[in-house]
Amino acid sequence: MRELTNRQREVLGFMRSFQVKYGVPPTVRELGERFKITPRAAFDHLRALERKGELQRRPSVGRTSRALTLPDVGGGRAHQSVPILGRIAAGAPLLAQENREGEVPIAAAALPARGEDVFALRVRGESMIEAHICDGDLVLVHRQDSAQPNDIVVALVESESGGEGEATVKRFFRDGSRIVLKPEHPTMAPIVIDPARRSIRILGKVIGLLRGF
Repeated sequence: MRELTNRQREVLGFMRSFQVKYGVPPTVRELGERFKITPRAAFDHLRALERKGELQRRPSVGRTSRALTLPDVGGGRAHQSVPILGRIAAGAPLLAQENREGEVPIAAAALPARGEDVFALRVRGESMIEAHICDGDLVLVHRQDSAQPNDIVVALVESESGGEGEATVKRFFRDGSRIVLKPEHPTMAPIVIDPARRSIRILGKVIGLLRGF
């Protein structure tokens, strides 16, 4: 299967969070408004995602703009209670404290492995604003200890003094042996870490976004 472009990943992530929240996929007009593109351009992204196997066509809805949807996501499915584990920084890293603040119901079929190893964190700050992650949003995170370049991850970063770990959400890159945690904000600098001098641990990959919870 061909690799997704950055914009296709963004469209797919938006579709996932929209469908989880509203129970239906967004229309091409809603996609266009979200990404400030024409409905035709939005439709082209949907067709590309369909060709790459990320979307499937629902035969029961004909040729409407909601015909393309995420595989195995539909109404009436069981919901999984995803725990909300405290807050995460989208600015300077904050102390990682897994204080359970409650839970959020998500359609199990919309989650990898039906929701196993998925948790939610509340974002503080605006360093990921250009990735459409805003202050107060909930990010859905699949617990894993590795990442690919360009993934948005939750990482536990040792303090510069060698003290307790701190957690942050950033885009993951590598620069030789160094790890780069890049914000999505035009005025903020990346966090560059040499693992030989300062420990870093990937806690998970961001797979979705919820707003208004």
